[in-house]
Amino acid sequence: MVDVDGAGRLTDAMTDIGRRLAASATGQHGSFTRRQAIAGGVTRAMLRSRDQSGNLVKIGRNTYSSPFVERTPRADLHALLLDVGDPVFASGPTSAALHGFDGFSLKAPFHVIVPRGRAPQRVGHFVHTSTDLERIDVETTSDGIPVITPTRALIDLARLVTPAALTGALDSALRDGKTSEDFLHRRIAALRGKGRHSLPALVDVIAGAEIIRGGQSWLEREYLSSAAKAGLPRADAQVVLTRAGDRLVRVDCRYPGTRVIVELLGYRWHRSKAQMQRDTERMNRLQLDGFIVLQFTYHDVVERCAEVVALVRLALRAQIGV
Repeated sequence: MVDVDGAGRLTDAMTDIGRRLAASATGQHGSFTRRQAIAGGVTRAMLRSRDQSGNLVKIGRNTYSSPFVERTPRADLHALLLDVGDPVFASGPTSAALHGFDGFSLKAPFHVIVPRGRAPQRVGHFVHTSTDLERIDVETTSDGIPVITPTRALIDLARLVTPAALTGALDSALRDGKTSEDFLHRRIAALRGKGRHSLPALVDVIAGAEIIRGGQSWLEREYLSSAAKAGLPRADAQVVLTRAGDRLVRVDCRYPGTRVIVELLGYRWHRSKAQMQRDTERMNRLQLDGFIVLQFTYHDVVERCAEVVALVRLALRAQIGV
């Protein structure tokens, strides 16, 4: 039986351990490694005791977390990276999700990459190795997660996902300013001689081999894909055609050799007064310049695809006899 004084000292000791563990987990989404805890003055016996009592949760071979910390995909990814140990970076579809590429969400199983020569294995996840992880290809997110850059993520995705998914990732990366085609080509050239057999797939997508290449939103890519399946000619996406006052008029899809334009009303469907004014001006300019403008909503493209294709085909037939 512990006396009052002893109980007080025991409580103080337990509180001190808790503070040390909390310090180890600071900035790490609530997780910490055994090595970090020991460096902070917590012994292996203390860790084992807290694990057995339920005051800690062992979430990896070398990693712990508080049972009171919310487990999110981001926290679980950070815990995996800690468990594998530096140097390690989120890669593949996981890095695509961190960079906000269209079509990718952060969820397990995670993909991570380590330099060749290490061979860590983690059940339920993918640990890749590479001989060419250079400083130019890695970075750290704002909340401390090490990840390959958007450019390197596209290069790695080329061997892991379909051409359609790669196209969506590429277009969203270009749209959001995560990379540029010039820089992407430079990295492809630098890595081409290092045995990366997936690079031709990425080059094909950049060159526009995919019918949906160039779509700047999911809705645009969905329309381009549906139109291609229906046998319509390929349209150019995001084309500047004219000016309305001091603004360039860019259209979603234009069929080369015709005056037919397709506009897809995604985010513009719920417009502010200023947006409505700009759209009215650009539409009037297009009409005055002799273009045939067809507008379709999200509902049209997703739920009434056959009717959309039929209407576009009718407009094209009047122009080029499709």
